[in-house]
Amino acid sequence: MSDLTIVYEDDCLIAIDKPSGLLVHRSWLAKDAREFALQKLRDQIGQHVFPAHRLDRPTSGLLLFAKDADTARALTTEFTERRVAKRYHAVVRGYLGDGVLDYPLREELDKIADKFADQDKAPQPAVTGYRCLQQVELPYAVSKKHATTRYSLLELSPQTGRKHQLRRHMAHLRHPIVGDTHHGDGRHNAFFRAQFDCHRLLLAATGLRFQHPHTKQAVALQLPVPEIFLAAFYSAEALERRLVSGA
Repeated sequence: MSDLTIVYEDDCLIAIDKPSGLLVHRSWLAKDAREFALQKLRDQIGQHVFPAHRLDRPTSGLLLFAKDADTARALTTEFTERRVAKRYHAVVRGYLGDGVLDYPLREELDKIADKFADQDKAPQPAVTGYRCLQQVELPYAVSKKHATTRYSLLELSPQTGRKHQLRRHMAHLRHPIVGDTHHGDGRHNAFFRAQFDCHRLLLAATGLRFQHPHTKQAVALQLPVPEIFLAAFYSAEALERRLVSGA
């Protein structure tokens, strides 16, 4: 894998655009993994780095690191106390408008790693804001119930940080994120693989806004929506142009 794309860097902080499929750090739960963002970035810049937060393996986008332990602790506090504004983009099945979902989630436990965790822990508060940016209807019968299929491009703003919160909240709304193999719809995942050669989860961390732990100045990081997220929308535009031209 090539060098990581550095989005921001100063004396204390560094942020990258983590590719989908790359683990943040080594984990015995993913023994198949051979590369990790933490080690790759350390080797790339020639110094130790400390992750300030996490992104799921299939999620791409902004991942923030500290260059020293004190800065890492300060950033972790910022995230833990919800003083960091996070923005994501996702493609979901169906048409979904704007709204806020306040739906508590039970903690997702791993059978091995969380063997001794509280199995009866009450659902924890979880809040996600969502805003529709674009919608498309394609002339393909992915489901036997419908002759066409619809998708929405969303901007997501989690107000809490529960495990797999965005994926689980979208699934709860019956608008799962395309490419989600755990909470999604396999038929639509297969459609995107076949039609658009898309083999990833269509969820990306595209915005972070926080106070710099040392300068106390506001830091706003952002990434564009990945091109693959727009494949279905480009396809619809191309089809419309062909119909209009009579080709």
